Amino acid sequence: MSQATDLHTASPADAPADHTGAAPTAEESAPITMLNPDFPFSYDHYLANPAGLGSVPEHLYGTEVAVVGAGLSGLVAAYELMKLGLKPVIYEPGSIGGRLKTESFPGAPDVVADLGGMRFPVSGKAFYHYVDLLGLATEEFPNPLAGPTSSTVIELAGQKHYAEKPEDLPEFFREVAAAWKAALREHASFDEMQLAIRTRDTARIKELWNAMLPEFDEQTFYGFVAASRAFREAGFAHREAFGQVGFGTGGWDTDFPNTILEILRVVYTDADDAHRGIVGGAQRLPEALWEHAPSDAAFWPAGTSLKSLHRGSPRGAVASITRGAPTESNPAGDIVLTDRWGHSASYPTAIVTCQTWLLSTRIHTDEALFPAGLWTAIERNHYMQSSKTFVMVDRPFWKDRDPVTGQEVLSMTLTDRLPRATYLLDNGPDKPAVILLSYTWNDDALKWLSLDADERVRLMLHSLAQIYPGVDIASHIVGEPITVSWEADPNFMGAFKANLPGHYRYQQRLFSHFKQDGLPASQRGIFLAGDDVSFTAGWAEGAVSTGLNALWGVVAHLGGTSSPGNPGPGDLLDELGPIELD
Repeated sequence: MSQATDLHTASPADAPADHTGAAPTAEESAPITMLNPDFPFSYDHYLANPAGLGSVPEHLYGTEVAVVGAGLSGLVAAYELMKLGLKPVIYEPGSIGGRLKTESFPGAPDVVADLGGMRFPVSGKAFYHYVDLLGLATEEFPNPLAGPTSSTVIELAGQKHYAEKPEDLPEFFREVAAAWKAALREHASFDEMQLAIRTRDTARIKELWNAMLPEFDEQTFYGFVAASRAFREAGFAHREAFGQVGFGTGGWDTDFPNTILEILRVVYTDADDAHRGIVGGAQRLPEALWEHAPSDAAFWPAGTSLKSLHRGSPRGAVASITRGAPTESNPAGDIVLTDRWGHSASYPTAIVTCQTWLLSTRIHTDEALFPAGLWTAIERNHYMQSSKTFVMVDRPFWKDRDPVTGQEVLSMTLTDRLPRATYLLDNGPDKPAVILLSYTWNDDALKWLSLDADERVRLMLHSLAQIYPGVDIASHIVGEPITVSWEADPNFMGAFKANLPGHYRYQQRLFSHFKQDGLPASQRGIFLAGDDVSFTAGWAEGAVSTGLNALWGVVAHLGGTSSPGNPGPGDLLDELGPIELD
């Protein structure tokens, strides 16, 4: 996502909560996690508990469970289903990984570009549970003025500001950062919420959040910023700069029409800071889940993996999802999936992790499977468009110094020009490097949609030449560019969900659907998971957590239970879950 707090000068969480200057207490120093205020369930503790994630009756061992989508959410659910002794059957029209998609440059298999998720906040503890389990190496991501970023340029309205450390920037940018901090503290109980998250005080988290929901549900992000005293006093130029270049990872203005609730979920949980990337590309995580053989799986023999259960390849695209005829074992009827070639298979339960729009566009889905209100929520999901364009260069030439200025010849760049954000990805001094020429969202992404890769690169180089006159970036490019526009991919139709004002009710329905004891039998047994079901869309943590929610739902539907001493998300949903506003 493009969200950010500030250019690593000092985020709102860096000062003691009482602002007295005293050293932080042990509680104030505890790590921030992505303990989402809508449902502050500790998924990381749930995963780490040696009691495990539950069990199903032994006579159900080997029972097939359909999983639609081999993105991170589907693979987490399938992996844990396999560990419980069930047999996940994965349907996937594309490659393993979904929007954790990594491509190699032609002729250079070790030089990669992450077209989807590429940077993961360390506060996403459930996500890193799987990173650590699979032994994947990570490295700090080169955000603006982060550790690996040797220099950053902010260029607005033709004015260029070069910085190798935060204090190199003009005072104006510190004023913008200070206004954002002040707005969060004054209007959104920022320090109080972060302290509650640090201490995992779920009662306090819910008290604070539930009080804010009615006030902020119909407020846009921009409305929150513009109405705050700090930004009103600072003036429009500060709001404009905040939107155009943001602080930390890029501009905020593409999020301005979204509800402020989306942004608060990000900044409360430090999802906008301390990012790391997976060495070798983000797709290595879902691929490793696909191939990993857990040592503690029930029923299955040693060495069993998702890959081996599928004989090397998942099933293809799903064409329809319907309800089968009642049977003695399932009076409500099984869930029937038909693939694009007409092959049908019946399952007692299914998990659907694709973006929900596909259920009404590319997958013929029986409307009776979901309540009418849930269909409304499915249709009202709002997706962010996103575009990236990468080129491989012969070496990290940007570290060359201009003999006149002494500055690096090219820097990580935030600008109001067409590219918006340019990232420099270093693989070592004597190895080919990668430039993410442009990373854009929404309206900025749509500007690139009709252009092919070569046209995109040409325009991006033209814009960067205005910022870095005399630097011949093209002379260093080798091979063919790699580009993506996620809204143009028929299997995704957008990068990720981002709620608009008034959409909280829809999100509450989607997220809570995995607990189905209040539904008629005809609407039970099919579970939604994935990015647009999560309250933290755009972050892989949400994919993991909703996959685990669906896992709990399947276990409960089949008559299984959570492990003693390790209650699952459905066991605590009534106590900690998202409230209904009406």
